[in-house]
Amino acid sequence: MNIAIDGPAGAGKSTVARQVASRLKLLYIDTGAMYRALTYAAIHRDCPLTDEERLHSLLESIQITLDALEDGQHVYVDGHDVTNEVRMPVVTDNVSQVSAYPSIRQRMVQLQRELARNKSVVMDGRDIGTHVLPDAELKIFLTASHEERAQRRYHELVNRGIEADLPQLAVDIAERDRKDSERETAPLRQASDAVLLDTTGISVDEVVNRIVTLYLQVKEHAEA
Repeated sequence: MNIAIDGPAGAGKSTVARQVASRLKLLYIDTGAMYRALTYAAIHRDCPLTDEERLHSLLESIQITLDALEDGQHVYVDGHDVTNEVRMPVVTDNVSQVSAYPSIRQRMVQLQRELARNKSVVMDGRDIGTHVLPDAELKIFLTASHEERAQRRYHELVNRGIEADLPQLAVDIAERDRKDSERETAPLRQASDAVLLDTTGISVDEVVNRIVTLYLQVKEHAEA
């Protein structure tokens, strides 16, 4: 059984998905980190972010891997740990552009489906329930108020030792929402069979508990 968790930037998808996976002993796959890794590699290697063909060639030439360690998921590009680098503002500001290219999304979806083919997974992103894993047994759409999402991203960056400007983050998140919702290929939207969870003012533990309960209910029904 697979769990698909979608939602806009700053909704808490990664934090919630990691904890749900840990509680249920499932594999966690952070699809956003995969796009961030490619964006980081492109910037680091002077690959133009406006050149879809070169970005696709770069994606085919590098190895992006995810690994669950005691302190959380780590992201690697060709064996180099870039976990902190992929969260830098320069990557955040450009990842929507990179992830919007059809050839990039097509290849990433192939990689993500391969990861979920033979294992039960918790996968989060922006098009998991609608495009990547449309047959997932449980689909969740997480959201939160614009103000709370900006605050969350601010604290995330500060805790990583990265300087951040809260008003600018609010602007960036609004722009990210627009880009993700308006892109032609697999835009951000709630799947018709997804459960909507507004996390504004709700603790991570409470959100995780709700999803775990939903999962167990779906599993019980499937086994009945």
